[in-house]
Amino acid sequence: MRDEMIHRGPDSAGTYINDTRKVGLGFRRLAIVDLSERGNQPMTNWANTLHIVFNGEIYNHEVLRTELEKLGYRYRSRSDTETILHGYEAWGKEVVHKLLGMFALAIYDSAKNELFIARDRIGVKPLYYAFAGGVFLFASEIKSILAYPAVAREMDEESLYHYLTYLVSPAPKTLFKNIYKLEHGSWCTIDSGGSLRTRKYWSLLTPNGNQPTIGIKGNPVPRSEFIDEFESLGGKRSEEYAVRSIRRLLSQSVSDRMMSDVPFGVFLSGGVDSSTNVALMAAVMDRPVDTFSVGFKDLEKYNELGYAGTIAKKFGTNHHEILIDLKTVLPFLSELAYYQDEPIADPVCIPLYFVSKLARENGTIVVQIGEGSDELFAGYSWMLREAKLHDTLWRYYTFLPTALRKAAYAPASQFLRKSHRYLVLEYIRRGTFNEKLFWGGAINFTEDHKTELLGAAMRPNSFSSWAIPERFYKEMAQRGDHFDFLQQMTYVEMMNRLPELLLMRVDKMTMATSVEGRDPFLDHRLAEFVFRLPQSLRIKNGISKYVLKRAVEGLIPDEIIYRRKQGFAAPMNEWMKEELHDWLRSEIMGSRLVTEKFLEASHIEKLLSIHKSGRVDFGQLLWNLLNLTLWYKRWID
Repeated sequence: MRDEMIHRGPDSAGTYINDTRKVGLGFRRLAIVDLSERGNQPMTNWANTLHIVFNGEIYNHEVLRTELEKLGYRYRSRSDTETILHGYEAWGKEVVHKLLGMFALAIYDSAKNELFIARDRIGVKPLYYAFAGGVFLFASEIKSILAYPAVAREMDEESLYHYLTYLVSPAPKTLFKNIYKLEHGSWCTIDSGGSLRTRKYWSLLTPNGNQPTIGIKGNPVPRSEFIDEFESLGGKRSEEYAVRSIRRLLSQSVSDRMMSDVPFGVFLSGGVDSSTNVALMAAVMDRPVDTFSVGFKDLEKYNELGYAGTIAKKFGTNHHEILIDLKTVLPFLSELAYYQDEPIADPVCIPLYFVSKLARENGTIVVQIGEGSDELFAGYSWMLREAKLHDTLWRYYTFLPTALRKAAYAPASQFLRKSHRYLVLEYIRRGTFNEKLFWGGAINFTEDHKTELLGAAMRPNSFSSWAIPERFYKEMAQRGDHFDFLQQMTYVEMMNRLPELLLMRVDKMTMATSVEGRDPFLDHRLAEFVFRLPQSLRIKNGISKYVLKRAVEGLIPDEIIYRRKQGFAAPMNEWMKEELHDWLRSEIMGSRLVTEKFLEASHIEKLLSIHKSGRVDFGQLLWNLLNLTLWYKRWID
């Protein structure tokens, strides 16, 4: 089980098995802090009662170490792992509120015969678990759990239904039946009787949490300081305070994430986020920043290498680029399902893997990335579109009597299905049946479309993908505060798409190459502050990410700040229309998911034909199905 994840930890391996042989912990180490053997895991406390395995980084571990040493705790190493261990001795489960960083951790307490596992607030690091044959299993990757003989490899049909819409299986379930994800910001315990108890210890909706202060390199900062001060101001003063606060919080976050005993760098796309990472890092370094970019040989419209070059030149970075094409990518497609564990139907996985590989080949083990900025600051064009729609057509349509809306829905459904305008139909359906407008930023197969796609083996089942965002809207309603529409969108994104799709793709693709990715825009202190900002500061005068762009003026060039957003993408649509089309068709149509009627063959043939003709771009839908069938072939079939 442990050695299924050598790519996550090529530097050393360790195991702990207790005297009764009923508890075992395994670990693969990617050595980043304290490279000596003293930093190896599993790690045990002095009393030999606590045993820990931990994936991630705790950026304030030196601050906590000072506090713990004053309490009398003695250290063997310089590692952040040992700080968690002593922190658990001192503060118990509440230690999670002290930790600044990203983590998936497990601590076995032999005195209580209890296991404690926890996942970081935002969900940067994954953590899976299952029960099989009377045994509780957990791991950083599903493939380790599948290596246990009693674990059955079965597909979860409800998760399949949701995957088709959200490009990933929403937590806490996975596409494997009876294998689960621990949700971000949560911990759970398993006692000697096998009882599992889960608790949500952090939420974006309650920024003060249970811990009033958290150390930042020796400088304790109240977590609510910026929010309280901002809300006491008004008008222009509050905008200027927000700009200064974001600059301060982001500078601190980038600095914190430079903690490393191995070389570190930045993935540089040439956009606002990655360019800001470079600028803030360069300001506190005495050597050039190592930067890494990826582009495509034959499809220039996907490349941002020119902008990346501008930033590299301005800040004098040690810049590296890689150009890839289909010939480069094709051999990796067969390995994609292995590294993903369960399908993550985002084509960005492809360039992300190759730029990670570039970093590793150049000796860089840790990289900072810009993930999360667009979700927090409203950087997507569809956010502007949804906000405008919400305030115009949606408001008028949902004001109509329900009976009138239902009468209009049937003819609209017929017409829009024939013209393949499924997303427009989906908006009408939501408004007709009193669901919320926004479900997520990457909606793929809609509820109506799935009625045509799903075969006889799935039709007897009645699922609704509205159940996923509905839960998050209920959480906001229970909180009692008024959240504007952009805050609602942000919360839904931060609860599903960000941790389970975007951060999962980063973790899986970087770790596939033994590289660690760090996300300064997802420091929970920054996230808590930005979430509380009103829509008018995140989108202003038609400018998305307005307050962030104000905050980085003078730090990076205006031509980078105010250029049109391109986005990190991959040319799968073009490849699947031409060179990959025949292989794509063979893989999908030959899958047992089709032959056993989980998916409807005739409808898939129609999608393939229409996409190849160029009449409608179904590239993302087909990539969704390809990832699904490659996964099924690798792990189930």
